[in-house]
This record gives sequence, C-alpha cells and structure tokens, in this order.
Amino acid sequence: MNLNIKDLKAKYLSGETTVKEVVSSIFSKIEQTRDYNIWIYTLNEEELSPYLKNLENKNPKDLPLYGIPFAIKDNIDLVGIPTTAACPEFSYIPKKSAFVVEKLIQAGAIPIGKTNLDQFATGLVGTRSPYGECKNSINKEYISGGSSSGSAVSVALEMASFSLGTDTAGSGRVPAAFNNLIGLKATKGVLSTSGVVPACRSLDCVTVFAKELDSIKEVFEIVNACDEEDIYSRVYEKVECEEKAKFSFAIPKKEQLKFFGDEEAKKLFKEAVKKFESLGGKAFEIDYEPFNESANLLYSGPWVVERFIAIKDVITKTPQIVEPTVRKIISGGENINAINYFESEYILKKNRKKAEKLFEEFEFMLTPTTGTIYKIEEVNNNPIELNTNLGYYTNYMNLLDLSAIAVPAGNRTNGLPFGVTVVAKNFEEEKLLSYASKYLGV
Repeated sequence: MNLNIKDLKAKYLSGETTVKEVVSSIFSKIEQTRDYNIWIYTLNEEELSPYLKNLENKNPKDLPLYGIPFAIKDNIDLVGIPTTAACPEFSYIPKKSAFVVEKLIQAGAIPIGKTNLDQFATGLVGTRSPYGECKNSINKEYISGGSSSGSAVSVALEMASFSLGTDTAGSGRVPAAFNNLIGLKATKGVLSTSGVVPACRSLDCVTVFAKELDSIKEVFEIVNACDEEDIYSRVYEKVECEEKAKFSFAIPKKEQLKFFGDEEAKKLFKEAVKKFESLGGKAFEIDYEPFNESANLLYSGPWVVERFIAIKDVITKTPQIVEPTVRKIISGGENINAINYFESEYILKKNRKKAEKLFEEFEFMLTPTTGTIYKIEEVNNNPIELNTNLGYYTNYMNLLDLSAIAVPAGNRTNGLPFGVTVVAKNFEEEKLLSYASKYLGV
C-alpha cells in the first residue's frame, strides 16, 4: 500500500480506505519482514485503540496528519510503551510522550511502534543492537545505516509514512542515503529533544525520514515548535529563501573527497554536482579541512563525556549489559578532562567562523552523504574504522551548528542507492527544502 501522506489523506476523504484498513495492512507487512530486525516494539490492538478513537467523528480535513502512520526510534518516548535505547536492561515506561511525538499525535498521526537502533544511538551502521542487526531495505547483506536504522527501513519498506530518528553524528542522514530516502536534520534545538534518551545532549537533534519532500515539509511544520521544558530548545527563526536562477555552491576539493575505494559513488557524486550545475548552479572547490577537523572532535574530544553522562549508572555499575563496541567508545569519556574541552572548543570556535564566512559566499555546500556503503559482515569484522569512514561527511554538522538535508542521488549497478547532502547555515531549512526540491524535480 502506498503510504504517501498526500495520497492517504485523499483516500480517507474519498472513503476509498479507512485508518483501520491501513493499520491492518501495515501489521501484515511487519509480520512478513521480521527478519529485517526493524522493530523493537509494535503496538497491540489495545494500545492502538486510543489513537484510533481520537480520530472518530473527526473530519480528515481538520487534522493535517489524520490517520497517518509513523514510526518512532526507540530512544524517543511514547507514553506507556517501553523505551529501551536498544538495551533491554535500561528499559523504562515513560509517563508522557516526547514533545515531538505529542505534536504529531495531536495532528492525527498514528504511532505504529518503536524501531531498532545502534544501542544508545552510538553508531552509523545499524548493527550494534541486541535486537539484531537491522538490514538494508534493498539488499539484506548490507547495513541499513544507523543509528536510526529501523526508522529508515520502516519507511523504505512502507510500514510508515514517515518516521522519527535522531542525529548526533549523522544518524538522520546516513540511513536515508542507504535506503533511498530523504532525511532532514534541522537546526539544533528547533525540534525539541524532551523525552529523548540523550546521546550527546548538547548536540542531539530529532530528525525526520520520508520518501517524499512534501511529507518532510508537512511534518517539519508541525514539530518545529519551541518547547519551554527543553533547555536546548530554540525558537525557529525562519530565514526566507529567495529562489535564484543562478547560484554558487561549495564542494570539497578533489583531493579531500573520500570514497574509500567506491568508484561508483565517486561517479554518482560527480553526476550530482553536474545536475545542480544544469539547474543554474556553479560549483566551487573549497578547503574541507575545517569541517574534517571539527568532525574528528566528536569521538576524540570531550563530547564523548556527554555519552558517558547519559548512561553513567549503566556503564559504571553493569558495563556487561552494554554492547561491546558501544561500551568501548563510551567508556573513553570517563577520562577526558576540562583541558581537552577548552582546547576542543577553541578549535570549534575557529572553524565556526570559517564556516560562517563560507556560507556567506555560497548558497550551500554539497557533499556525499557517505563515501561508500558496507556489508554487515564487513562492519562486524572492523566496527570502529568502517563506522568512522561513514562519518567523514556527517560528524561535524551539529558541532558547527549547521542544518542539512540528505537526498537520493542515484543507484550503483548493484541496486544500492547513493545520496548527497545539502548543507546550510542554521535556521536555513527553507533554503534546504528549496534546493532539494529543485534537485529532485518536485
């Protein structure tokens, strides 16, 4: 069944289908795809009942997301349903839903369940979970991307019209690239993180996955409200975007582009650059090192301490329950001191100024979303190095307070998708959506 938001709303209005019929078809699909390890928890009939009753006697025209099914990464709270962050022993039952989830339900959306992730949102691969390695929607031998693995695959395999993920290092963009989706990582703080298990609390973002740009826009408009209870929440300072027939954009220097031996990805990125140029753009090579230097701080700098703080009791009292690779990464945060923090902050301050200057000169920066993709077996044999490779174009984003949208950009000959990311300053979501629309031809 086509779960496009616009199409579903039209079918509800015409009486062609009902919400119960849509939900029933989704649960049939869930049963057929158990071996993908997409879901940690799906709602039963009794748990779904209040959401369906909420729509009774209401006109689909009056609720922007009337009957629209969505999936929730299992580090984001849904009232009365366990939140595990992919660690069963960590599990708790929240007494209220996350702020963004409440907004979506108020708009008429139906939560289907909680999706698998790299444990404690630590990873870009989708393999670091006791609930099983989440498999790629196109080829099950390959990784789904992470940490928002199940959220992406649930949309790709049409069990949700859209889904919520989170993004600290690239988790809302990498799975989009690997599953032929659009992934919006808005400005830090624009989407509330109240009711989200922290990875790095000062950097975490809630993200949106969908197949269509219109769906991304509609969901973003609903959830980008300021949350007084979230200390990192920011008022959305919408920057109006003027459509330009001629524009300039930045790309990394040739020698700074990394594809890790993936020649097809290299070719597809060149084609993406050419496509933007055919739409009126002119590409300019820039020094990517300030972005790379910033990216390297995410796991070698003091922000690992935030990961340690988030699960301090778990990792100090019962370290054996933490997935081994996740434990190795997070436990390093215990020994980082204030000297490291200030040294890292000075580097970031320098690079933020460079980024500001760059985005004054260019409309946006275009990069691959990732340089390559790996098989599950490859990642299991070399989990940290290959994960690091996947973050080459993503890890700096929240440290430098930028916004980004990941979009599909063609397929390799083996059918696996490639994606590019459009990067802009904070609060420039309108610009991102505009250029993404131009690129996708919608």
